[in-house]
Amino acid sequence: MRILALIVGALMLAACEPVVVATGTPDRPDAPDAQAERPFPPGISAEAARAARQFLSVVETVEPVAERECRRLTRGTNCDFLIVVDDTPGQPPNAFQTEDRFGRPILAFNLGLIASVRNADELAFIMGHEAAHHVLGHLERTRQNAAAGAVIASGIAAITGASAEAVRYAERQGAAVGARSYSKVFELEADQLGTVITARAGYNPVRGAEFFTRIPDPGNRFLGTHPPNAQRMEIVRRTAAGL
Repeated sequence: MRILALIVGALMLAACEPVVVATGTPDRPDAPDAQAERPFPPGISAEAARAARQFLSVVETVEPVAERECRRLTRGTNCDFLIVVDDTPGQPPNAFQTEDRFGRPILAFNLGLIASVRNADELAFIMGHEAAHHVLGHLERTRQNAAAGAVIASGIAAITGASAEAVRYAERQGAAVGARSYSKVFELEADQLGTVITARAGYNPVRGAEFFTRIPDPGNRFLGTHPPNAQRMEIVRRTAAGL
């Protein structure tokens, strides 16, 4: 499968262009394990090949579940997820959800994250979490909060007689504060729905959420973007217990 070789190559070479992960019918529909059987060129490490296979396996199982949940919970939302790999070298592990200019949802993962997960459950949970952000409309709600913050802050600055430069600065700061206002709530909401998506895709969300135990705990900072790790683990455990 060509995309498998592309991801393996990216993991080995760390080039500079994103790799689009196309899902769908495998090369041989009668041989679902063909990826595992396919040999790799000399110089490709077993670890890179394992990470690439694991990533593709998780994509093929989680994506259809995420799309099904998206269609079940929304009306008129584009649920056709596009999954891409950012192979920019030297980046810390990261994944995020965004949209292209046509409104198609994109789930982006970089090589650092693909290589850092310890098991398929962790990768599946992260994928389910990012998909949940789209299903719950968090990107648009963040834009709205940012716009409202910008209007309020710039309006206050203008009323107080601030200079045009100061008003523009207040507008930028207000947008930043507005965008962060509900970010912790959004993260917990995505953890909850991400747990459902992960479990329905056949993975263990509690085991997957253990990824949080290996990243710095943001604590409960005012206007921080992420809630404490313990709070996130707790909502995953509660949600999984109720499934």
